[in-house]
Amino acid sequence: MDLNTPLCRDARIDVPVIGGAMYPCSNWELVAAISAAGGIGVLQPITLVYVQGLDFREALRRMKGVTDRPIGMNVLTEQSSQLYLDRMRKWVDIALDEGVRFFVTSLGNPKWVVDRVRPLGGVVYHDVTERKWALKAVEAGVQGLIAVNARAGGHAGALQPQKLLADLSDLGLPVVCAGGVGNEQEFIEMLRMGYAGVQMGTRFIATDECQAHADYKSAIVKAKATDVVLTERISGVPVAVLRTPYVDQVGTKAGPIARRLLRHPKAKHYMRMFYTLQSAWRLKKSLNKAEGYHQYWQAGQSVQGVEAVEPAGVIVRRFAEAGRAATT
Repeated sequence: MDLNTPLCRDARIDVPVIGGAMYPCSNWELVAAISAAGGIGVLQPITLVYVQGLDFREALRRMKGVTDRPIGMNVLTEQSSQLYLDRMRKWVDIALDEGVRFFVTSLGNPKWVVDRVRPLGGVVYHDVTERKWALKAVEAGVQGLIAVNARAGGHAGALQPQKLLADLSDLGLPVVCAGGVGNEQEFIEMLRMGYAGVQMGTRFIATDECQAHADYKSAIVKAKATDVVLTERISGVPVAVLRTPYVDQVGTKAGPIARRLLRHPKAKHYMRMFYTLQSAWRLKKSLNKAEGYHQYWQAGQSVQGVEAVEPAGVIVRRFAEAGRAATT
């Protein structure tokens, strides 16, 4: 099987695998390890700055000290506040200055990112869960789409991989599968289906380099797809997590007042920001405490294919070997 897909050409990588950005799990060591092995790790600036406590430029230079391979950046483009937007613009400028040329945008209009990075040779892929958001991303000028399906961790979509690809395949852009890929066979299946690559988050939590607690990694290894449930209690919109006694205790639905505010055209942005800050504080506080993660362990249905905690590079190289060995 030829692994030189449009994603590989756009991101300048050897293996069509993206290490999806995760809060708080995308520590710089994990991002660098994925890139060094031939895929592309995507950094999450909030994780680097507010969880690892690093200067953003210094974090980039640490990664560059480990590998000279391309590294990507996640840009959350939701217009939550001018302060947030100014900070994100500054981080994008620093990333460009340090040589980053692959950007993954999500949760808002990506046009300002496209306009900023494209003149410098940057490429933007945008997270979408359905066709209407993809059409807006195409209008904004993105060069690729990351199709977040119903099997994804975090903010999952509603459609299965095959249906979502069918809905997007006529738009003329490379489409990357995000959700449901935890092993080599699933990787090959998505490429055969017509995807230009895969984005994995859950699979890379269960790695040596990831800073997540050992109990979190163990839970992913032990879990089955049926152990993943959707909860509104983290951000106000459905988030895929592992079912635990805590999740059963607090329930998975937002309260009536929160639901009303989330439907309000203006209040919904502030409500989502409140949920996000609350969950960010909780996750940061409990980063090295198993009991904190027992509250909400974000994961997708790809847990079904995860059998061990391994080095990230081993996973990427094994996927590459399996892909090249597979017949089309």
